[in-house]
Amino acid sequence: MALEIEVFSMDLKDSLSKFKQQQERCQSSLASIAASTAKPKHRAQPVNAPSAPARPPQPIKFSNDTERLQHINSVRKSPIGAQMKLVIELLYKTRQAFTAEQINEATYVDIHGNKAVFDSLKNNPKVHYESGRFSYKSKHDLKGKDQLLVLVRKYPEGLAVVEVKDAYPTVIEDLQALKAAGEVWLLSNMDSQEDIVYPNDPKAKIKVDDDLKQLFREMELPRDMVDIEKELQKNGIKPMTNTAKRRAAAQINGVQPKAKPKKKQREITRRTKLTNAHLPELFQNLNN
Repeated sequence: MALEIEVFSMDLKDSLSKFKQQQERCQSSLASIAASTAKPKHRAQPVNAPSAPARPPQPIKFSNDTERLQHINSVRKSPIGAQMKLVIELLYKTRQAFTAEQINEATYVDIHGNKAVFDSLKNNPKVHYESGRFSYKSKHDLKGKDQLLVLVRKYPEGLAVVEVKDAYPTVIEDLQALKAAGEVWLLSNMDSQEDIVYPNDPKAKIKVDDDLKQLFREMELPRDMVDIEKELQKNGIKPMTNTAKRRAAAQINGVQPKAKPKKKQREITRRTKLTNAHLPELFQNLNN
């Protein structure tokens, strides 16, 4: 029993000795680390030397990568409609076919990771999806001014500009060029405030409703020019003449307006040259 106690005592002494050695090594390592990181002492400044002004705290600046990650997060957390708008604008401006990965790189819209966005794009009438690629789809597939003119001539009763304005990026400029060249007419609809393009082709046959023809025949214009000018002003049209002002000036100067002799109304015969030959429905009752 005494022998066992003696052996245990020796083992305990050896363990304590090893523990002390480890502590000494740790303290030495800590001392060397503290010495290497110790701040250098500031140089003593003269007593009369002015103290350096304190620097204002600099604002925290995020790295470009941090800003990009924040932007990606805001895009992917935005509503489905906002994400679709980004994609459709990309397809409209470039007129190219993009894969989902290319769209993700350009807009940060993760189509594969958001099934709702994927399904909405596939079913959108402005998007064409084929073989894993998305592209812009307009109502009329036009490539330039010549094809635009061919399309307009197919609509003698007028074609709404809104139906072709997204066919290709410069379609509005081409419409203005066709108008300047006298190929088409661009008119505004007074009710819908939309522009309508008409082909400028005298051979085009325009179908006129019976109600419109009857209204045309029954319409009676005012006899006096003053009344005509008033009617024009009521409809928002500025007359080119001012008959009332002209008559008042004539009376002041003592000049009596000459009464114009009534012209005998010419009967329309088949020899009469018609300027509205493209509206034959209005001149069916011609004298032989």
